[in-house]
Amino acid sequence: MSALVLEAPPEAGRRTGALRVHLGPAGGAARDTVAANLRRAGIELAAVRSEGAVRVAAGRTPGAALDGWPEPGGGPLLLVADTFTAAGVRRAVRAGAVAMLQSAEATPERLLTAVHGARHGEGRMPYGVLVRLLGEGDADAADRRRPAPGSPLTARQTAVLTLVAEGHGNAAIARELSCSQHTVKNVIYDLMARLQVRNRAHAVAHAVRTGLI
Repeated sequence: MSALVLEAPPEAGRRTGALRVHLGPAGGAARDTVAANLRRAGIELAAVRSEGAVRVAAGRTPGAALDGWPEPGGGPLLLVADTFTAAGVRRAVRAGAVAMLQSAEATPERLLTAVHGARHGEGRMPYGVLVRLLGEGDADAADRRRPAPGSPLTARQTAVLTLVAEGHGNAAIARELSCSQHTVKNVIYDLMARLQVRNRAHAVAHAVRTGLI
Protein backbone atom coordinates (compact mmCIF):
# COMPACT_ATOMS: atom_id res chain seq x y z
CA MET A 1 0.00 0.00 0.00
CA SER A 2 1.53 3.30 -1.03
CA ALA A 3 1.74 6.33 1.20
CA LEU A 4 -0.78 9.08 0.59
CA VAL A 5 -0.70 12.85 0.66
CA LEU A 6 -3.58 14.71 2.17
CA GLU A 7 -4.19 18.04 0.49
CA ALA A 8 -6.50 20.65 1.88
CA PRO A 9 -9.32 21.72 -0.44
CA PRO A 10 -9.33 25.40 -1.51
CA GLU A 11 -11.42 26.69 1.40
CA ALA A 12 -9.42 24.77 4.01
CA GLY A 13 -6.20 25.85 2.29
CA ARG A 14 -7.06 29.49 2.83
CA ARG A 15 -7.65 28.83 6.51
CA THR A 16 -4.63 26.63 7.18
CA GLY A 17 -2.03 27.66 4.61
CA ALA A 18 -2.62 24.75 2.17
CA LEU A 19 -1.74 21.95 4.56
CA ARG A 20 -0.26 18.89 2.86
CA VAL A 21 0.00 15.73 4.89
CA HIS A 22 1.93 12.61 4.02
CA LEU A 23 0.09 9.74 5.70
CA GLY A 24 2.26 6.69 6.29
CA PRO A 25 1.28 3.32 4.81
CA ALA A 26 1.28 1.38 8.10
CA GLY A 27 -1.06 1.40 11.05
CA GLY A 28 -4.06 -0.74 10.20
CA ALA A 29 -7.34 0.28 11.81
CA ALA A 30 -5.71 3.17 13.69
CA ARG A 31 -4.47 4.63 10.40
CA ASP A 32 -7.93 4.28 8.86
CA THR A 33 -9.48 6.14 11.78
CA VAL A 34 -6.95 8.97 11.53
CA ALA A 35 -7.51 9.22 7.78
CA ALA A 36 -11.27 9.44 8.35
CA ASN A 37 -10.83 12.15 10.99
CA LEU A 38 -8.55 14.12 8.69
CA ARG A 39 -11.29 13.98 6.06
CA ARG A 40 -13.81 15.17 8.63
CA ALA A 41 -11.46 18.08 9.35
CA GLY A 42 -11.88 19.14 5.71
CA ILE A 43 -8.67 17.61 4.31
CA GLU A 44 -8.87 15.67 1.06
CA LEU A 45 -6.85 12.59 0.14
CA ALA A 46 -4.70 13.06 -2.95
CA ALA A 47 -2.44 10.64 -4.77
CA VAL A 48 0.45 13.06 -5.41
CA ARG A 49 3.20 13.45 -2.83
CA SER A 50 4.42 16.91 -1.86
CA GLU A 51 7.96 17.65 -0.72
CA GLY A 52 8.14 19.12 2.79
CA ALA A 53 4.68 17.86 3.73
CA VAL A 54 3.92 17.16 7.36
CA ARG A 55 4.19 13.42 7.91
CA VAL A 56 1.51 11.61 9.91
CA ALA A 57 2.08 8.12 11.30
CA ALA A 58 -0.74 6.26 13.03
CA GLY A 59 -0.86 2.86 14.65
CA ARG A 60 -1.47 0.86 17.79
CA THR A 61 2.06 1.71 18.98
CA PRO A 62 4.72 4.13 17.66
CA GLY A 63 6.62 1.18 16.19
CA ALA A 64 3.56 -0.10 14.34
CA ALA A 65 2.83 3.41 13.06
CA LEU A 66 6.36 3.89 11.71
CA ASP A 67 6.69 0.54 9.95
CA GLY A 68 6.72 0.71 6.19
CA TRP A 69 7.72 4.33 5.61
CA PRO A 70 8.85 4.57 1.98
CA GLU A 71 11.93 6.58 2.97
CA PRO A 72 13.53 7.94 6.16
CA GLY A 73 13.53 11.59 7.12
CA GLY A 74 11.39 14.19 5.41
CA GLY A 75 9.11 16.80 6.89
CA PRO A 76 8.01 17.19 10.50
CA LEU A 77 6.28 14.16 11.94
CA LEU A 78 2.99 13.90 13.86
CA LEU A 79 2.60 10.50 15.47
CA VAL A 80 -0.73 9.09 16.68
CA ALA A 81 -0.79 5.88 18.72
CA ASP A 82 -3.08 4.00 21.09
CA THR A 83 -0.29 3.42 23.61
CA PHE A 84 3.23 4.75 24.08
CA THR A 85 6.13 2.69 25.40
CA ALA A 86 9.62 3.92 26.23
CA ALA A 87 11.12 2.19 23.20
CA GLY A 88 8.35 3.45 20.93
CA VAL A 89 8.73 7.03 22.09
CA ARG A 90 12.49 6.90 21.52
CA ARG A 91 11.94 5.61 18.01
CA ALA A 92 9.37 8.31 17.26
CA VAL A 93 11.60 11.12 18.51
CA ARG A 94 14.55 9.81 16.52
CA ALA A 95 12.32 9.60 13.45
CA GLY A 96 11.67 13.32 13.79
CA ALA A 97 8.39 13.44 15.73
CA VAL A 98 7.61 16.98 16.85
CA ALA A 99 4.10 16.11 17.99
CA MET A 100 2.40 13.06 19.47
CA LEU A 101 -1.24 12.36 20.19
CA GLN A 102 -2.98 9.44 21.80
CA SER A 103 -5.60 7.97 19.50
CA ALA A 104 -8.36 8.87 21.93
CA GLU A 105 -7.36 12.55 21.59
CA ALA A 106 -7.06 12.52 17.79
CA THR A 107 -10.35 14.24 17.00
CA PRO A 108 -10.68 16.08 13.66
CA GLU A 109 -10.20 19.40 15.44
CA ARG A 110 -7.09 18.30 17.35
CA LEU A 111 -5.59 16.64 14.31
CA LEU A 112 -6.04 19.78 12.25
CA THR A 113 -4.49 21.90 15.00
CA ALA A 114 -1.60 19.46 15.51
CA VAL A 115 -0.85 19.19 11.79
CA HIS A 116 -0.96 22.96 11.35
CA GLY A 117 1.34 23.37 14.37
CA ALA A 118 3.76 20.70 13.15
CA ARG A 119 3.98 22.47 9.81
CA HIS A 120 5.27 25.52 11.65
CA GLY A 121 7.54 23.54 13.99
CA GLU A 122 5.28 23.77 17.04
CA GLY A 123 5.58 20.71 19.24
CA ARG A 124 2.34 19.27 20.60
CA MET A 125 2.96 16.26 22.77
CA PRO A 126 2.27 15.15 26.33
CA TYR A 127 5.99 15.46 27.06
CA GLY A 128 5.59 15.15 30.81
CA VAL A 129 4.32 11.59 30.44
CA LEU A 130 6.45 10.69 27.45
CA VAL A 131 9.77 11.79 28.83
CA ARG A 132 9.08 10.01 32.11
CA LEU A 133 8.69 6.90 29.95
CA LEU A 134 12.01 7.72 28.29
CA GLY A 135 13.60 7.72 31.73
CA GLU A 136 12.41 4.24 32.67
CA GLY A 137 15.35 2.00 33.39
CA ASP A 138 17.87 4.81 33.08
CA ALA A 139 19.99 6.38 35.81
CA ASP A 140 18.24 8.21 38.63
CA ALA A 141 16.88 11.73 38.23
CA ALA A 142 20.01 13.41 39.54
CA ASP A 143 22.15 11.63 36.96
CA ARG A 144 19.77 12.56 34.16
CA ARG A 145 20.10 16.21 35.11
CA ARG A 146 23.86 16.25 34.59
CA PRO A 147 24.90 17.60 31.19
CA ALA A 148 26.01 15.01 28.67
CA PRO A 149 29.66 15.15 27.60
CA GLY A 150 30.05 17.89 25.01
CA SER A 151 26.59 19.28 25.78
CA PRO A 152 25.96 22.90 24.72
CA LEU A 153 23.96 23.34 27.93
CA THR A 154 25.18 24.21 31.40
CA ALA A 155 24.35 22.02 34.39
CA ARG A 156 21.59 24.42 35.45
CA GLN A 157 20.12 24.56 31.94
CA THR A 158 20.14 20.77 31.79
CA ALA A 159 18.39 20.58 35.17
CA VAL A 160 15.72 23.09 34.13
CA LEU A 161 15.11 21.40 30.78
CA THR A 162 14.81 17.99 32.45
CA LEU A 163 12.18 19.37 34.83
CA VAL A 164 10.34 20.99 31.92
CA ALA A 165 10.36 17.60 30.19
CA GLU A 166 8.86 16.02 33.30
CA GLY A 167 5.91 18.39 33.05
CA HIS A 168 6.80 20.96 35.73
CA GLY A 169 5.85 24.63 35.40
CA ASN A 170 8.13 27.54 36.26
CA ALA A 171 6.94 27.78 39.86
CA ALA A 172 7.59 24.09 40.54
CA ILE A 173 11.00 24.27 38.86
CA ALA A 174 11.91 27.28 40.98
CA ARG A 175 10.97 25.40 44.15
CA GLU A 176 12.89 22.31 43.06
CA LEU A 177 16.07 24.27 42.27
CA SER A 178 15.71 26.83 45.08
CA CYS A 179 15.70 29.85 42.80
CA SER A 180 13.23 32.49 41.61
CA GLN A 181 10.73 32.07 38.78
CA HIS A 182 12.46 34.99 37.06
CA THR A 183 15.70 32.97 37.08
CA VAL A 184 13.89 29.96 35.62
CA LYS A 185 12.45 32.11 32.81
CA ASN A 186 15.91 33.48 32.01
CA VAL A 187 17.45 30.00 31.99
CA ILE A 188 14.74 28.71 29.64
CA TYR A 189 15.21 31.71 27.35
CA ASP A 190 18.98 31.14 27.24
CA LEU A 191 18.79 27.39 26.63
CA MET A 192 16.24 27.88 23.84
CA ALA A 193 18.60 30.35 22.20
CA ARG A 194 21.51 27.91 22.53
CA LEU A 195 19.51 25.04 21.04
CA GLN A 196 17.90 27.31 18.42
CA VAL A 197 14.42 26.01 19.15
CA ARG A 198 11.05 27.76 19.03
CA ASN A 199 9.32 26.68 22.23
CA ARG A 200 9.49 24.36 25.24
CA ALA A 201 8.12 21.28 23.49
CA HIS A 202 10.56 21.78 20.62
CA ALA A 203 13.40 22.13 23.14
CA VAL A 204 12.41 18.87 24.85
CA ALA A 205 12.06 16.99 21.56
CA HIS A 206 15.44 18.28 20.36
CA ALA A 207 17.14 17.44 23.66
CA VAL A 208 15.73 13.91 23.74
CA ARG A 209 16.56 13.32 20.08
CA THR A 210 20.16 14.44 20.55
CA GLY A 211 20.70 12.77 23.93
CA LEU A 212 21.02 15.98 25.97
CA ILE A 213 18.50 14.72 28.54
